[in-house]
Amino acid sequence: MGSGSGDGEPTLPVASVARRLGVAPSTLRTWDRRYGLGPSRHTDGRHRRYGSSDIGRLELMQRALLRGASTAEAARYALEQMPRADFVPAPAEPAEATETKAADDVEVPSRLARRLSTAALAMDVGAVQRMLVDAISELGVLQAWSGVIDPVLTALGARWRGVHAGAEVEYLLAECVYAALVRATPVLDQPRNQRPVLIACVPDERDNMPVYALAAALAGRRIGAQLFGLALPQEVLAVAVRRSAPAAVVLWANRADADPRLFARVSRGRQRTRLFACGPGWEPALLPPKVELLADLSAAADRVEHVLVGAPR
Repeated sequence: MGSGSGDGEPTLPVASVARRLGVAPSTLRTWDRRYGLGPSRHTDGRHRRYGSSDIGRLELMQRALLRGASTAEAARYALEQMPRADFVPAPAEPAEATETKAADDVEVPSRLARRLSTAALAMDVGAVQRMLVDAISELGVLQAWSGVIDPVLTALGARWRGVHAGAEVEYLLAECVYAALVRATPVLDQPRNQRPVLIACVPDERDNMPVYALAAALAGRRIGAQLFGLALPQEVLAVAVRRSAPAAVVLWANRADADPRLFARVSRGRQRTRLFACGPGWEPALLPPKVELLADLSAAADRVEHVLVGAPR
């Protein structure tokens, strides 16, 4: 895992840990400074390096974030599950503090959404990129998507619908969101699932950004996915499923005329594959019996993880 510490345990520098977790090095330094989730090892008395326990705590924190916990809650959970030798649990919070935290859970996404919208309207690419990184780092991919990114995209789309002037703001933000979601998707050396989950849009679907968010959320849980962000024709999608031999297939549909017969096309063959429909474009009563409808991205991430690898860890 990299250079060893004085007692022989392999360690990693901050840049390597950041790549492994799919976060920015500055985010790791912030978590260290604010919550004590930093490296506990030193090399030659100069450089601090992350040991296996340090990385384990960060992975626990990241999973808690992906399930909707605030940054402080996720850090506390990680330290409770894997205490540091010098960690002293914080005293129980009074009721007033709990109420304040609940208000913060609503206020933080709203504040980030306002700042993101302001940056996008100003066509400030750097500010938009920083805001997206901050939102994903602070809230996790799924909460950042549902509480910040998707509301801003929806509002901007409604604002400029039917006109050309101002539509460039929506396109600018969309490009930045794609890049941010890809950056937030760690490359998995050893995924927990043996066979991938294939995530794709239905043919002719234009609202493909949610599948990037779902793939990023699953990767944060160390669930390997085969993502097709561009909508594929039925024949190509069927071939992709056959060649990928996935353990599960998730088809996203936002438009209202999604054809449930598509599942019959992609499920032919001897390989057993779980089938999931996700998005508002599916009519539940028309779905085949073997297809499970997932209410939203958060439910999709939880259900796919449970089906593929069992209880989260």
